Amino acid sequence: MKTTTFCEDLFTTVRTELGDAGLYGKKVWYNYPFEEMKDRKELFEKDGSFKKMCDGGRWVRVVNVFLVESTESEEDEIGGGLEPCEEELRVERNVAPFATKVQTMELNCVQFLQNKTILVTGATGFLAKVFVEKILRVQPNVKKLYLLVRASDNEAATKRLHMEIFEKDLFKVLRENLGDEKLNTLLYEKVVSVPGDIATDQLGMNDFDLRERMQKEIDIVVNVAATTNFDERYDVGLGINTFGALNVLNFAKKCVKVELLLHVSTAYVCGEKPGLIPEKPFIMEDIRNENGLQLDINLERELMKQRLKELNEQDCSEEDITLSMKELGMERAKLHGWPNTYVFTKSMGEMLLGNHKENLPLVIIRPTMITSTLSEPFPGWIEGLRTVDSVIIAYGKGVLKCFLVDVNSVCDMIPVDMVANAMITAAAKHAGCSGVHMVYHVGSSHQNPVTFGEIHEIAVRYFTKNPLRSRNGSLITVSKVRFISTMALFSLYMTLRYKLPLQMLKLIDIIYPWRNGDKYGDKNRKIELVMRLVELYEPYVLFKGIFDDRNTKSLCANQKEEEIKNTEKLMFDFDPKGIKWGDYLTNIHISGLITHVLKK
Repeated sequence: MKTTTFCEDLFTTVRTELGDAGLYGKKVWYNYPFEEMKDRKELFEKDGSFKKMCDGGRWVRVVNVFLVESTESEEDEIGGGLEPCEEELRVERNVAPFATKVQTMELNCVQFLQNKTILVTGATGFLAKVFVEKILRVQPNVKKLYLLVRASDNEAATKRLHMEIFEKDLFKVLRENLGDEKLNTLLYEKVVSVPGDIATDQLGMNDFDLRERMQKEIDIVVNVAATTNFDERYDVGLGINTFGALNVLNFAKKCVKVELLLHVSTAYVCGEKPGLIPEKPFIMEDIRNENGLQLDINLERELMKQRLKELNEQDCSEEDITLSMKELGMERAKLHGWPNTYVFTKSMGEMLLGNHKENLPLVIIRPTMITSTLSEPFPGWIEGLRTVDSVIIAYGKGVLKCFLVDVNSVCDMIPVDMVANAMITAAAKHAGCSGVHMVYHVGSSHQNPVTFGEIHEIAVRYFTKNPLRSRNGSLITVSKVRFISTMALFSLYMTLRYKLPLQMLKLIDIIYPWRNGDKYGDKNRKIELVMRLVELYEPYVLFKGIFDDRNTKSLCANQKEEEIKNTEKLMFDFDPKGIKWGDYLTNIHISGLITHVLKK
């Protein structure tokens, strides 16, 4: 009687479990204890790297046997001879299984990142930069980071990465730790710039060889690309936030080793719902507005295309087309129950991912308002004015006298380094878990809320003690802001305080046309701009929701326990309870805005 080998037995088991189709078109991982596998000489013969790892004593606890269908030739496939080729059996470490008997991978983020190849879209964005810096700093043995940026070619993409990412202050800790030469070597060896655009098929990658290599190597796909303009053109918002997300998913499905798609969304895809916002995926079939109208994403795209076609046929100017497409986006968003184009298109992107993911593991990270770094790589790093920051700086400059806000509403903020930590931890947790569709709210409103009123009091104390200077060098004196809690009252205030006096100025311009300058026009445009901004921010400054974060809380607790047990220090902390808002806003965030944004 012929004695079967371990490999033959394994293939037989797989064919039995998967039925007549066998492995065809599938990828399967099995976990086995290292002690059971290390003496299997036939595995040494199939995978020389496994033997080297065993001889070097670098394999611990669990190994993974990876199988994939192959055929000897095209004729074999046509003739139905689907006998697996044994050379397609490989043994790997820390590759989470798609079909696993027992999930035993430790939640060790540094170990997880080792030897991983990761694609990051939207790489020049604020969050993506912090995410990339964290990986390179804590795990220089990551195998490869493919960073997708919009650029005309490889040279332009590389130049953009260096100018907009690696030469920033964000990388000063890594540069100080390694020195210029070693850091440049690390970037040369680990980072690949990829010119592309998620709004197009194949992510806009025209280099076939590069695309093919990426699809063979990539383990994790991280989609951070987005347009965050509240009133974005509808065609642009749909192209990037909605169908761009689907393009990333379709690319990920073509990656033969892919273990996970991690998609960064926003917590505000919930719309304007009050109360506790559930931490769960969208079900597209359940999305109806208050009149029962069901959302049809393909119909939204067709409506957009039709409107764009009409505008082009009418030879409208680019300015008129932009205005019309912005109006269309806001109109469609409000029709279906969302406050603006940004969150509407992001929510549709989530829906498409959920409907088309099949068995690909999908994790959706929904951060709230992202603010400056709490601690890593150093406190206070930020880029640009983000949401509430515009209000803080306007107040410090003495130009904010009145503002629409409910002082008792919670301002849900979260430092950017905490979001990056949550992303890495979630990836380590769910990579390879077939069928998973997990949502994580990353914010502070549920566990450690801070109100707009409290933020105002902190800002008053800060700018009273540390006043900014005007253009002529004089110190700016701040006073408390008048807060108005409804849009109707705010509009009335603006009419009485500014619009009526402005009509007098208009009359003077008519009576005395020879006066220099259009003072009425200038001031009227400023008032219209203020009202436009207030309308855009209204859903957030009057927001009555609290984001349930039980999934994130559990993930954080497990990560803390694992880190303390193994390293006795926290490297991936994202617990919002640890934020002391008074200290953070006073000594870190506002100071960071002044240093890194105002450059003072």
